[in-house]
Amino acid sequence: MIQTDLLIIGAGPVGLFTVFEAGLLKMRCHLIDALPMAGGQLTEIYPKKPIYDIPGYPSVLAGDLIDKLLEQITPFNPGFTLGERAESLEKQDDDSFILTTNKGTQIKAPVIAIAGGLGCFEPRKPPLENLESFEDKGVEYIIRDPEFYRDKRVVIAGGGDSALDWSIFLTDVAKEVSLIHRRNDFRGALDSVEKVFHLAQTGKLNLLTDAQIVGLRGNGALDAVQIESKSKGTFFQETDHFIPLFGLSPKLGPMADWNLQIDKNAIEVNTFDYSTNIPGIFAIGDINVYPGKLKLILCGFHEATLMCQSAFKIVFPDRKISFKYTTVNGVESF
Repeated sequence: MIQTDLLIIGAGPVGLFTVFEAGLLKMRCHLIDALPMAGGQLTEIYPKKPIYDIPGYPSVLAGDLIDKLLEQITPFNPGFTLGERAESLEKQDDDSFILTTNKGTQIKAPVIAIAGGLGCFEPRKPPLENLESFEDKGVEYIIRDPEFYRDKRVVIAGGGDSALDWSIFLTDVAKEVSLIHRRNDFRGALDSVEKVFHLAQTGKLNLLTDAQIVGLRGNGALDAVQIESKSKGTFFQETDHFIPLFGLSPKLGPMADWNLQIDKNAIEVNTFDYSTNIPGIFAIGDINVYPGKLKLILCGFHEATLMCQSAFKIVFPDRKISFKYTTVNGVESF
């Protein structure tokens, strides 16, 4: 059985940064993730997607951010159990927990930090009759490598950050990029919205709002999408790829049976330290919910920092916590 001070469920960016904050407080960490490698969605779904809201980085690719986080936590030597899903959790007489994975691995810790992002997830698919017949034949739900679309015609549908960011990015890669959104307003960052409208005004992006994709056409492979527009009516637009980016449908999976307080597939927490209703279990990052919650990586970093302060008191009840600035002491001194 593996024993550690802090068991982190989820090896995405927030889970990885938790190792750094816990390491500064001399807590040993072990991470578990159902994916076969560290990085969560940033590694598995969009490693080449640029991220614009990480402090100190005007722009950083998702995969590069994970590489930097892994480098940052190297001095603390965390353990990893990857490719295994957190299955069951049992509280012990000494108030510690034993977590068992779907492959039988057992990990014991006094503190659990759930940093599982969206939990188990799958892409939200548009209700198109022949959609599945074109999957991997011109229809993709995830952009893993933008070079795959080099000099191709691409139609993206959606109004959130992913749709906006990828539309912007692919204008320098693809032969032609179209963004279709069923409304006039977007849900993404204002800066990204402004960039999309600027690209449309300069002719680098085909933008069509108050419109939606209602059909797909092709013989074995996609060759056109059918668009229904309030301004242009219904018509076919030739394309090589259709990428609906409507977000992910989250599911908590086995964690839903751990007696945690749940609100719409998210775990309710106390914003003092992001503790759950079960003492010793915390939830940080996109998997938690509270009034004013913003699902941003940098907010998850903040939540991890505060959570570790309370975790320390559980792991070392007889020690007094001494807050230190890494700019003064340096990581090597901890």
